[in-house]
Amino acid sequence: MELKAIILTMGVAFVLAMVLGPIIIPLLRRLKFGQQIRTDGPQSHLKKKGTPTMGGIIILLALSLAYLRFSDLNQDAVILLVAALGFGLVGFLDDYIKIVLKRSLGLTARQKLFGQLLFACIVCVLLALKGHSTEVAIPFTHWSIELSWLYYPLVVIMMLGSSNAVNFTDGLDGLLAGTSAIAFGAYAVIAMIHAEPEAGIFSAAMVGAVLGFLVYNAHPAKVFMGDSGSLGIGGGLAAVAVLTKSELLLVLVGGVFVIEMLSVIIQVISFKTRGKRVFRMSPIHHHYELGGWSEWRVVITFWLAGLIFAGIGLLNQ
Repeated sequence: MELKAIILTMGVAFVLAMVLGPIIIPLLRRLKFGQQIRTDGPQSHLKKKGTPTMGGIIILLALSLAYLRFSDLNQDAVILLVAALGFGLVGFLDDYIKIVLKRSLGLTARQKLFGQLLFACIVCVLLALKGHSTEVAIPFTHWSIELSWLYYPLVVIMMLGSSNAVNFTDGLDGLLAGTSAIAFGAYAVIAMIHAEPEAGIFSAAMVGAVLGFLVYNAHPAKVFMGDSGSLGIGGGLAAVAVLTKSELLLVLVGGVFVIEMLSVIIQVISFKTRGKRVFRMSPIHHHYELGGWSEWRVVITFWLAGLIFAGIGLLNQ
């Protein structure tokens, strides 16, 4: 796989997202697909109420068009598209119900879990039909473990964990777009090293798509991606980790997402068992905001943390 193909795919996806932005954002605004803001959150966020959301459509369209242009459309390509677009569809339905049908909670927890499980299981079936290896490498060692049929529950856990962790990270202007670009950039390099062209092209397309979206999502955001984008990004990220046989490395490369999810879990457990909160607010990026950090300071700090995690992950290669 040539570096030229990676750069070209990334550039095409970036341009597509840039072009789609001025078309889709006004449409979302006319349809009144505006973001609802948590009243218990940072007061500075209240002015964001009504900002168009469901902008993940921009990311998924740019990703798909660029990827289909440069992909060989083989079994790996189908797996990657099912993961990203399938989870993106679950997010789209959640956004649609919350915003258009005015049901503040969107899909119920069971409905969302069912949708995520459905597409995760489809990915597992496709992996099995492909004859995908069920060995899992232990990062920073030469060891690997043969999981046999237990590999597929691991893939399901990875996809559910990744999509929800990425979703938790989407809370500040540009935060998820930047951190996901970094994670997919690392996986584009990993894919090149492992000679996995489909995963490399897909990762490059995602980097270009989220960076093009970031032009409109950087503070002050003109559009939010919503669950349509965050769940699709998370599903795609897990699929890339699976196809590059770097499953456990996802915990490190996606370290920011893991920390965001852990902060929510810790907060919930602490409040239910002790009646006390560990953080001012979870996910943890809001903790720093309520501590007096500006939104940009939080975002830049988390981007830098993402770069460090990705860099350490690449040392394993």
